[in-house]
Amino acid sequence: MKKIIPALLLGSTLVTPAMAAEVDITIENITRGVYFTPLLVAAHPIGTQLFQLGEAASTELQAMAEGGDISGLETQLVSLGATIQANPAEGLLGPGSTTMTQLNTDAAPANTQLSMVAMMLPTNDGFVAINSLTIPTEAGEYSYYVKAYDAGTEANDEVRGSGAPGESGFPVPPPLEAKIGQNGTAFAASAEGFVHVHRGVLGDTDANAGNSDIDSTQHRWLNPVAKVTITVQ
Repeated sequence: MKKIIPALLLGSTLVTPAMAAEVDITIENITRGVYFTPLLVAAHPIGTQLFQLGEAASTELQAMAEGGDISGLETQLVSLGATIQANPAEGLLGPGSTTMTQLNTDAAPANTQLSMVAMMLPTNDGFVAINSLTIPTEAGEYSYYVKAYDAGTEANDEVRGSGAPGESGFPVPPPLEAKIGQNGTAFAASAEGFVHVHRGVLGDTDANAGNSDIDSTQHRWLNPVAKVTITVQ
């Protein structure tokens, strides 16, 4: 079972930067029609990453990317001594919506890196993420536009289905039920097998048939998909 991936270190000396003891995190969904499942926000030590581009996803990342289950990643981060805020939006974060949380690392000054992750719906295994960003130490406000990634663990068939790892299709929570089509025949596709920057969904305009259950007029998107603002006190 793959775990959170150690980062590659350049050179022979690992320098741990100073850590801001208290930071406010604001996360804004800047898509038109995509929802974020419960977010996981964490400050953790340098030298670890939730994933590596071009490499296979861990089982914990897969569970998050296919069904929004952040518990496995949370358990791994806790084992590293991370400072964590889970589900700050108390559920889905809808299009144009914002949530705020705070990370206080007074008791864990080694937690100098910020990671954030959540599944995106409707997608098969797409997720929004910050992957081990060094948290600024000087007081001020810092904004970042955040990309979407594809876990590469499930074919992007774009039809209703299960959020269980290894099962096809994407889950449809109540806020999306009336907005998602049905009876799509699915795009012919296979899982890529590695994490990569998401190409976006294709969708179609046939709510009762077609290739996709995703409405291309509502749910298509391009990167970036979120704005994250870090305020250092």
